[in-house]
Amino acid sequence: MKRLFYWLEWHLATPEFAGGLLLALAVFLFGAATNTLSGWLYVISGMSIALLIIGAVFPARFIQELKVERVEPPAVSVGEDLYVDTVVKNQGKTTKNLLELRDTLPDGLSPVTSQELVLPSLAGKASFLWSYHVPTQKRGIYLLPPLQVATASPFGLFRSRRYCGRGNTKVVVYPKVLTLSQCPLIDQMGRDRQQRYYSPRHSQQNATDGLTRTLRPYQWGDPMRMIHWRTSARFGNLQVRELETTVGGQEVIIAIDLSPNWQELHFEQAMMVAATLYFYAQRANLQVSLWSAHTGTISGDRIVLSALAELQPQPQPSGVPVQESAIVWLTSSGDSVADLQAGDRFICWQCHIPSTQAQGITCDPPQASDLEIEKFWHKNLQSKQPV
Repeated sequence: MKRLFYWLEWHLATPEFAGGLLLALAVFLFGAATNTLSGWLYVISGMSIALLIIGAVFPARFIQELKVERVEPPAVSVGEDLYVDTVVKNQGKTTKNLLELRDTLPDGLSPVTSQELVLPSLAGKASFLWSYHVPTQKRGIYLLPPLQVATASPFGLFRSRRYCGRGNTKVVVYPKVLTLSQCPLIDQMGRDRQQRYYSPRHSQQNATDGLTRTLRPYQWGDPMRMIHWRTSARFGNLQVRELETTVGGQEVIIAIDLSPNWQELHFEQAMMVAATLYFYAQRANLQVSLWSAHTGTISGDRIVLSALAELQPQPQPSGVPVQESAIVWLTSSGDSVADLQAGDRFICWQCHIPSTQAQGITCDPPQASDLEIEKFWHKNLQSKQPV
């Protein structure tokens, strides 16, 4: 019976309690009129059947006069609230009553699976803005299905449900970006090559070399030429200048292994770590870009975040890219680490690492809640030294 009523609701109309009661009464009166040949019973049963026909046909026609427009929501990061705005317009001249709006959300987008709203009435040629927000729990690019509209108007005897508007409204959820005060994995890159890299991007910053950034108390071994004598005389102890220096400009590539042997939880963490390292390297004045076998080398905040939201493991394994710049390799396969060169870094989601010239960290994140996973990576990225 449930499957029958569900099919009727979507294709024709399903009777409400009042409609079922009126249908039973009409059948009873028609049977009584046949037995007694009473005209007034025929009239009552005929009027009841006419009301039932009108109540079964009009709900679907009323829904056809509605127009639904979605406003594409702005992109958010995992854990933030997604705001969805939907405009429902009544293109007909009559008032639509008893409207039930239902929006089903894609799997994985939010712990909330659907949103519902009962609209008592919508006047002719009027519009209604429905806004709601839901928390997000997983990065990705999702498509919102069309809005479901159900009504039992005009008499509340039968109810019909139809899809309204166009579907495929895109929702982009970026991976979460952790805020790091330090990251040895990035900070120590390039030291083993004993080189500094400069580019025109940092020419203005290089012009600040030699300017005093701050003053600190004198320590044993500080050069005498760095003592700021005027401030030292004012405070009564030696004060040493610390100068602005620019060590930025080194090119770093955050490379992601898209091999199919990723665990789903580990791959989601890799996207979060990649976004975190990318923006930390930017704050460290490094020329940073993202590489994967699917996207190639890309840069730019929104481009990188959109790519990280879309990336998934590929059927074919992807090796370490051949690049002149330093690479931070995120992988779940220890064998691929052997292809890295001296000066490269890696983060591997398994404990066994073969002999390699590169330095990095291995990790085995616990099976815990999202908040505990974030704390785990926040702590390890700030404290672990690459080995």
